Amino acid sequence: MTALAPEDLAAAGVASMPAVAPECVIEFRDITKRFGAIAALSAVSFAGYRGTVHAITGENGAGKSTLMKLLAGVFAPDSGEIRLRGKTVRFNGAVDARAAGIATVFQELTLLPNLTIAENLFLGREPKRFGLIDGRTMRERARAVLDRVGIGLAVDVLCGDLVIAEQHLVEIAKSAVADADVIIYDEPTAALDGPGVEKLANLITQQKQDGKLIFYISHRLDEIFRLCDTTTVLKDGKHVTTRPTRELTRNDLVSLMVGRELGDLFPERTPHRPRPDPALSVSDFVAERGRPPVSFTIGRGEIVGLAGLEGHGQREILRAVAGLIAADRGRAEKHQTNGKATRLAPAVVATTRLGLGLIPEDRKLEGLYQPLSIAQNIALGMLRRAPLASRARVDDSHIRALMQEMNIRARDASQSVASLSGGNQQKVMIGRWLASGVDILLVEEPTRGVDVGAKAEIYRLLRAFADHGGAVLITSSELTEHIGLCDRILVVHDGALVAELAGEEADEETIMRHALMGRAATVS
Repeated sequence: MTALAPEDLAAAGVASMPAVAPECVIEFRDITKRFGAIAALSAVSFAGYRGTVHAITGENGAGKSTLMKLLAGVFAPDSGEIRLRGKTVRFNGAVDARAAGIATVFQELTLLPNLTIAENLFLGREPKRFGLIDGRTMRERARAVLDRVGIGLAVDVLCGDLVIAEQHLVEIAKSAVADADVIIYDEPTAALDGPGVEKLANLITQQKQDGKLIFYISHRLDEIFRLCDTTTVLKDGKHVTTRPTRELTRNDLVSLMVGRELGDLFPERTPHRPRPDPALSVSDFVAERGRPPVSFTIGRGEIVGLAGLEGHGQREILRAVAGLIAADRGRAEKHQTNGKATRLAPAVVATTRLGLGLIPEDRKLEGLYQPLSIAQNIALGMLRRAPLASRARVDDSHIRALMQEMNIRARDASQSVASLSGGNQQKVMIGRWLASGVDILLVEEPTRGVDVGAKAEIYRLLRAFADHGGAVLITSSELTEHIGLCDRILVVHDGALVAELAGEEADEETIMRHALMGRAATVS
């Protein structure tokens, strides 16, 4: 591959730039990388330009992170070359890449928990005075960086004392400290809330205006269309296309990534029928003190979504029903098929024994046991009703059958969960509850950090669970997920349920109008 001429720039995603040809900063030329018998990348070629945000997307296993790790010096290519401003470079590690002006914000945290925010931001580049670290100057510079990014944290706080979202913001702030011309963001919003995403978007806009080349790895279509000038799609380690993002539609992008239309991601809903038998009901339920009471019922065979803006209480409602947090007042009941209702106690162990399974949004910290195998994580569900003093019995054949049914891509059941992709980890979480025999699933962010292909499989699993008489309650920050997956959508505004919408009739504008303005609605 040669540097692109001005008349060919549209193909590289810079058609919206001025007439003066932008500077080509990075070229990948026939990059190939193998891990044993697996070809992670095969002859990948494209270019990235100064002052642009360049999305790298595709399914898990497409080669996105591998390619960026080659650029970051973590790996070396087996063949092909990386050119930095027209010169071939070969890094002997991440330190070489940083010295060449390439900074990376990895999806996995790299902060040292026993150091302060200031110490983490300037680790390896501490200001010195008389040969010693100048702590005062370092703290002043750290404060300036946090102010620039919009992070209101004290620079002397230990990073180990921060919550996950705050740690990710500090990780992102490190890119503002680095004197880098190329910045790689690997799924940077996976653990951020709405305000955190806005801070990142503002920082990326600043970096773009400063002439940086930003590579942005993401599965989130909204972010790609909002932030990125150019989109490169990889599939099975091969380059599919590099095009200006404005020339793509959502359906185009999904089709390029997985070979099917956006609408095909969601399974067909159960045909309309009379209101099903109740599986879960809450009445005059206050998850947090000071919030209004809510009441609703979920029937067997239904998937119901709690939609709304970040921080308006839908997460707390779901967690209070699950027993993870204690509700302030009100009543939540599990309904048996014989009509008997049992009040849910404010304890996860108690609700689990009654047949409710919680899939938390942070599967790594709250859901899965990372060092354990797939089989061990799924087997925990089989022990749901086992007496404490009993011998644990695990049906290995059932676990293998579940793995096959859910299309968990792994060597075998003994593979550690930590080594799996996000989509396969999420399937393991679902598999645990399928193995347990629960009939109600409470799911936070069903497909966060999951590629488009795995999303379709997860939606299929949740729909099959409901079709077999289960009930599902979800929260999701993706409105398309509510519209495509849910039978009913309950919109939350400032803790109150303000609207009930049928999934097949809902649209993003209607949901957002209720979520932003709040409108009284009777929710049964």
